[in-house]
Amino acid sequence: MRPYKTGDQLLTRPVTAEQAWKATAGRAGRCVMFFDFDGTLAPVGDDPTTVQPVAKVMAALDALAEVVQRIAIVSARPVDFLRDRFAAAPHVDLYGLYGLEHSHGGGETVTEPAALPWIPAMEELAARARTELPAAVLIEYKRLSVALHWRTSPQLATTVEAWATAEAERLGLRVQAGRMVIELKPPVDSDKGKVIGTAIGSAGCAWYFGDDVSDIKAFNALRAREAADPDFFGICVAVANPETGQEVASAADLTLDSPEALADFLTEAVHELR
Repeated sequence: MRPYKTGDQLLTRPVTAEQAWKATAGRAGRCVMFFDFDGTLAPVGDDPTTVQPVAKVMAALDALAEVVQRIAIVSARPVDFLRDRFAAAPHVDLYGLYGLEHSHGGGETVTEPAALPWIPAMEELAARARTELPAAVLIEYKRLSVALHWRTSPQLATTVEAWATAEAERLGLRVQAGRMVIELKPPVDSDKGKVIGTAIGSAGCAWYFGDDVSDIKAFNALRAREAADPDFFGICVAVANPETGQEVASAADLTLDSPEALADFLTEAVHELR
């Protein structure tokens, strides 16, 4: 394991939360905190359009923003959805649709140009899904992707996955699996790992909090930066869940029990960093 220096102490993984915050404190002004949304800052719900962040999250992020360089949300949700949820925190950077969209400091939404020609195909795909899939499947059209949820009818998983795979092959789309959902998106080279690899830039430290298999690519991006830069300190935190929790937790440094526990953890982190 690679050692990390914090003061006169050398750390190796696994580390405790206290050790991680101590290592971060000396780099706080160069530290970026990244968060997935669903299942991390907010509970996963049957209807994804109604999901809201945990009540304590906004206050914790506001306080944290005063002691770290940057805070960013990296999500499968569109930027417009995230902007609505974080309207009270315009300083938070938003990366939506696995990086196909982004907005910084409350600015305009920028879309990856290579994804724009795929909008008609996504619209057609959503229409086909509403016609061809069982009514119990929730079709989430996101302009640049289509997510198919079977949370309320888990017995439909095989049917939905087979349909999505066939449509992906027909249209040349990429498939992203998730927690009782499968998402079809353009064949553009964008994922959470790519977002993190670019966004950490000259940062001296970064934390990433996630709960799903797509977040493992973000974890890997932090590991790659650590391997290339001995002065960089990165921590990967998994938010536990019964669906993908074990796979994500095994790839992380630390594990939290729930979005509510994360809000408490961040509140305590502010005190540690100060």
